[in-house]
Amino acid sequence: MKRVELQEAQHGVKVGQVCPDIEPNVTEDCIFTHEGKPIGFYLRQLPDKMSKVADLADHELRSKRVPKSEMRRSSGLLDDSLEVRQYSTIIGSVPPKPHMRRAYMTRSSVHLHDSAKTFIKAMNMLCKMSESLMKDIAPTLHSSQVEAMKDVPDKWRFGDLFTSSISNYNIPANYHRDTGNVKNTCNVIITKRRNSKGGNLHIPDYNAVVDQCDNSILVYPAWRNVHGVTPIRPLHDDGYRNSLVFYPLKAFVEK
Repeated sequence: MKRVELQEAQHGVKVGQVCPDIEPNVTEDCIFTHEGKPIGFYLRQLPDKMSKVADLADHELRSKRVPKSEMRRSSGLLDDSLEVRQYSTIIGSVPPKPHMRRAYMTRSSVHLHDSAKTFIKAMNMLCKMSESLMKDIAPTLHSSQVEAMKDVPDKWRFGDLFTSSISNYNIPANYHRDTGNVKNTCNVIITKRRNSKGGNLHIPDYNAVVDQCDNSILVYPAWRNVHGVTPIRPLHDDGYRNSLVFYPLKAFVEK
């Protein structure tokens, strides 16, 4: 697979700023390297079996069977007054949230809903498939993640190498860094979309904008760099961009 050496770029982006509408410049399968070492990879098309499981997870998420945190706001485009339906669902482990008067770790309440079992099963399968793909394409990344996760108890894991998963429907993201993640690990982002534009990942440190097209997968160390998601523009009433994300939180590492 093609290797892309990420070159550091000058920029003035700060955490919290809105990610603008930028066209992707990473559009082909590749392994990302920095100073010669692999730090992530991108595939424009999932393997067939993974694609089918992703289709099922996407279908279930968009159904009424899966509980969601929902909001309605603009698509994020400066020239767009379109109100876009947006929601997210977290499964797996949830860290303590003292500001919500919950000072303990727990599993997502979505697991308590029988109607969500198919979605959770599909996401578990997709997570395990992602781990196998990481081992095949970038074995050093896989080994690093295994080592970084060694002190996370099994009960808090989602799959083997993650703790949690979030699925975001039509949600762009301001620039941020995933500071709650375990260092020396990667997130997995699988994208499902229909009749929409935008929703690509921008990493300003490397002037990289990854094309998150339908059925693509991005494996990247989200703790490492500031990044944001470009505005999402549905082209029809049924247009959407959904990301299925797996990530490892350091809150579950036993000291």
